[in-house]
Amino acid sequence: MKKILLALLVLASVQVSAQKFPGIDKSIMDVTYYPIGAHGVAFAKTLEAKAALTPRIKVIYSRPLVNGRTIFGDLVKFNEDWRFGANESTEIDFYTPVQFGETILAPGRYTLYCIPTADTWTLKVHPSLDGWGSYGYDSSRDLASVTVPVSKSADLIEAFSIALYEASPGVVHLKAGWEHTVAEFPIKLL
Repeated sequence: MKKILLALLVLASVQVSAQKFPGIDKSIMDVTYYPIGAHGVAFAKTLEAKAALTPRIKVIYSRPLVNGRTIFGDLVKFNEDWRFGANESTEIDFYTPVQFGETILAPGRYTLYCIPTADTWTLKVHPSLDGWGSYGYDSSRDLASVTVPVSKSADLIEAFSIALYEASPGVVHLKAGWEHTVAEFPIKLL
């Protein structure tokens, strides 16, 4: 019995040591919070500080690079669904009810998809989760959407980037930029 147990342990250790770590992805996964610094809420010293840092929105996304390519209208086609980043579909967590466009959304985890054009981006909130790209995306299931004009950045934005900030009391903007294009989507906290 001891020999069998020893053999199983040796076999298990060989299996564990045979596992390899995957290489680094070229489109690094990132996360952004509103409020900025919300990831440090556990370190808040006072109730006021804890309340100020309590997460209200979190976005998890992958950050593809320009790498000398033409992005919008070429790599990311105009008037076609885009995963709003790279690799896995971009996900957003609302920790409080929000108004996105004309729609009230309950707290929860959702996926973001985007339809860019030369002049506007339409950002859509979708109930599917844990997807890859926009494969299997079904626009008939969209929960909410908002279309905004884009602006141009004089500086190159090498890595696709998302930031969340308070644009006015109770209104958070999801600001996204890549290459020379920037779009800001309002999200009203309820």
